[in-house]
Amino acid sequence: MVNLIWVLRIIIQVIFWTYVVGFVHYTLPQHDIVRIIKTEVRRVDLGENSWFWAQPDVGQDVGRSDRDIRFIEAFYANDRPMVYRNEDTGWGWPPYFKLSSANLQARANDMISTKDDPQWIVIRHYGWRNEFLSIYPNAVNLWSVDGPDVRIIPWIKIVLLTAVAALWFTLWTRWRRFRRNQLDPILEEIGDRWAELGTNSDGGFFKRIWRSLFAR
Repeated sequence: MVNLIWVLRIIIQVIFWTYVVGFVHYTLPQHDIVRIIKTEVRRVDLGENSWFWAQPDVGQDVGRSDRDIRFIEAFYANDRPMVYRNEDTGWGWPPYFKLSSANLQARANDMISTKDDPQWIVIRHYGWRNEFLSIYPNAVNLWSVDGPDVRIIPWIKIVLLTAVAALWFTLWTRWRRFRRNQLDPILEEIGDRWAELGTNSDGGFFKRIWRSLFAR
C-alpha cells in the first residue's frame, strides 16, 4: 500500500513538473537570430489550437473564430525556415502588454533582406513552432545585429527565473516550518489514537502514508 502511494506520488510530481516546465518555457521570452524574407497577412480560421493564439488586436471583435493574422517569415543562418505570428497580447496573458503589432509588422517589412545580402535580425518571441498543430511563436520585438553569431544574454529570463526561484524557496521554507510545527504533531496524535484503539499496533501505518505523500 505504501509503495503504491509512493509510486503515485512520483507520477503526480512528474506530471506536475512537466506542466510547470512546459508552461514556463512557452511563456518566457526567447531570442532567434534570423534574416526576414517576407511579411504578410493571412486569414486564419482558428480551431482546436485556438488557445495557442493570442487575442485579436485591441478594439477588434473578440467573438470571431476567423481573423486576419500578421506573419513574419524568416530563415536561420543554417537555412532552416521559421515563421512567426505577430499578434497583440493586450492586457491579457502572457503579460507582454503588446499593443503595437502593426508597428512591429512595418519594422519587420523594412528589415527584409536577401540571402546574398543578409540583414540579421534578433526576434524576441514567446511560444513554440509546431507544424503538426499549426502553431507559431508570437514575435514581441525585433532589432538588427551585426551577424548571426552575436551572443544575446536573456536578462529578462534570468531576472524572472531568479525571482520565481526566490519565491518558491520562500514558500517551500514556510511550508516545511508549518508542517513541522502544525501538521506533524497532528499526525502523531492520530497515529497514537489508532494505536490505542487497537487498529494498528503502533499507529505507524498512517505515519508512513503521510511521509510517503509529503516526504521532505
